[in-house]
Amino acid sequence: MNEKQSFDDKLMEEARALGTEVTPERDLWPDIANAIAKPSRGRWNTSFAQAAAVVLLIGASSGLTYLAMTRNSPYVTPPPPTGLNIEPASFGDHYALGPDYQDAREGLKAQLEEELVRLSPEERADVTKNLAAIRSVIEEINRALSNDPDNALLHELLLSTYQKELSLMMTVGSVTNAAMNRTDF
Repeated sequence: MNEKQSFDDKLMEEARALGTEVTPERDLWPDIANAIAKPSRGRWNTSFAQAAAVVLLIGASSGLTYLAMTRNSPYVTPPPPTGLNIEPASFGDHYALGPDYQDAREGLKAQLEEELVRLSPEERADVTKNLAAIRSVIEEINRALSNDPDNALLHELLLSTYQKELSLMMTVGSVTNAAMNRTDF
């Protein structure tokens, strides 16, 4: 232990001999003051890069929009459904909803027809009345869009109404399935 203690004492002695202050070789303050006063060129490069990114984003978005609007769409209107009177989904005379939406809507329509059979006559009447009201609104919005095809509010309203129609059809399916799967009777 004596050797270790003497080594530690020697280290402590050498550490005490070291200076506690370090003075710089020259006065650094003038360079620091100049660096603070001058704006760095890095800011201009960052702003330029951000502006270039915005211009690139706008250009790409505009190009994609142009391509989407000028492309002839191969969407086909499905044949009229049997049973319930469902109008094909569209956005006025100029646009049609895509095939994925049409497929989902047709699938839900088929499921709805199956589920309506399980409902009581009063419930069935309520569901068909609500669907008829939604579809009447869809027809009215489509007529309004044929007169004003560029009205963004009408487009948004029509999309929202289609979503409500799908939601109602899904709700009927999930409610009847939940009632049929109950085991607590």
